[in-house]
Amino acid sequence: MSMLLDRIEVITLFVDDIDEAKAFYQKVFAPASVYEDAVSSVLKFSGTMVNLLRATEAPQLVEPSAVAAPGSGARILLTIRVDDVDAVCAELRKLGVTLLNGPIDRPWGRRTAAFADPSGHVWEIAQELH
Repeated sequence: MSMLLDRIEVITLFVDDIDEAKAFYQKVFAPASVYEDAVSSVLKFSGTMVNLLRATEAPQLVEPSAVAAPGSGARILLTIRVDDVDAVCAELRKLGVTLLNGPIDRPWGRRTAAFADPSGHVWEIAQELH
């Protein structure tokens, strides 16, 4: 019997301020809420869930590894495929989201732009170029 390790169910992001993170994700993505308590918020993104977890709760999940300090640099890039990067960037700007980079045509055949949530997790929107 082989293991099936091809179904990502939940991505947990360690956040510094749970209320600020929840507000950002509701504003930018407007996902359905699956579960919420004082230290976490689980949001439904199509077939995957994103768990926003207060960083103070994270050590028990990753020990003996350490939880990276805020501002120590990007450690993750989450990509969402879209039909029109420029249109999505215009909508993000209307929401007050500052882009880190882009839109830019990449040599691997995609047009991308990136932005970060309040805790520094970097999201990329990507459009396939034909």
